[in-house]
Amino acid sequence: MNDSATSHYGNWIAVLIWILIYGVFLFFIPFYKKSQRKPATAYMAFIIAYALEMFGIPMSMYFVAWAFGKQLPDGFLWGHTLNAYIGHWGMYICILLNVLGAIIIFCGWRKIYKNYWKHERGEGHLVTDGIYKYIRHPQYTGFLLIPLGMIFEWATIPLLIMYPILVVIYYRLAKKEEQDMIKEFGDDYKEYMKRTNMFIPNPWKHKVK
Repeated sequence: MNDSATSHYGNWIAVLIWILIYGVFLFFIPFYKKSQRKPATAYMAFIIAYALEMFGIPMSMYFVAWAFGKQLPDGFLWGHTLNAYIGHWGMYICILLNVLGAIIIFCGWRKIYKNYWKHERGEGHLVTDGIYKYIRHPQYTGFLLIPLGMIFEWATIPLLIMYPILVVIYYRLAKKEEQDMIKEFGDDYKEYMKRTNMFIPNPWKHKVK
């Protein structure tokens, strides 16, 4: 492994800045709910792993070197892993998904905070307009899009292992919250579920009666 491939590592200021920037999004979820703690922890674990892999200590590099040998180029399960295949498109896709995820998180937070959370911490009315007209869990969609974008730029071993776990955690959280919403809003929420997808919009399904 040459020095040029590893010269950007050990930049701990960049690690800290990266973690702080992406950790800000956690302020857009209701921490008063215990069910949010595990997903938030998993999300931050992914962000920390990504920051360490990119700027701190390339854990994947050492693992791959131990398993396959020491003469491995940047891009073989460590570093810019997809650069040899899609060039700088990995970075562009990462930026696009990060921006899109951030917008979705903010739009979901703004709508749900105004109409649901601030009403005695969970006694507002059912929100089915705005971005909620298209997906039932926009904030979770955003929290899954941001790490997905990072994988397109930096598909290393820890991230490839952690992302499916993150998806499962948010899926289970969404299912649990939907059961709570059914108890609170009954048939109204069941009808809302029929016409709106969980994470991915379906233009043929979200027709409002």
